[in-house]
Amino acid sequence: MHTLDNISEWSGKVISFLIYLIMLVVLWEIIARTFFRAPTIWAHELSTFLFGTIAILAGAYVLRHGAHVNVDIISVRLSLRMRAIVDIVTFTLFFLFCGALIWMGAQLFWDSLMLLERTQSSWAPPIYPVKLMVPLGGFLLMLQGLAKFIRDFVTAITGMESI
Repeated sequence: MHTLDNISEWSGKVISFLIYLIMLVVLWEIIARTFFRAPTIWAHELSTFLFGTIAILAGAYVLRHGAHVNVDIISVRLSLRMRAIVDIVTFTLFFLFCGALIWMGAQLFWDSLMLLERTQSSWAPPIYPVKLMVPLGGFLLMLQGLAKFIRDFVTAITGMESI
């Protein structure tokens, strides 16, 4: 479990540096547009690609730190053991979701790669590297979900929170 946690922790921290790259791209676009009257054709699309990459790859890091949005109207009233049992039962849905991300994302990526797909903009960058992030993000999320499942299983059996 610690190895899975470390993968999520490491990948989340690495991915977080893309925020600085987005900031530089947007800053460059603002300066070019405002001061030089020379807007770029690539800044908006690149910042969108980077943000999408962050959004999909950060899921495992967010799960690791319990920061996903939860509707806890019922769960806060449950004991620690019952919450773990509910999480174990709903793990099936989580597993199916991650499996769909991996399977369908891999198909979308492969089709895009085979066509050497590009966007329809005048800049026309390749889109398949961004599509690769979907199955990769699903895989990272599934790994972290597996660690959470193991922790929930231990909690359901012992009634104590596992590390």
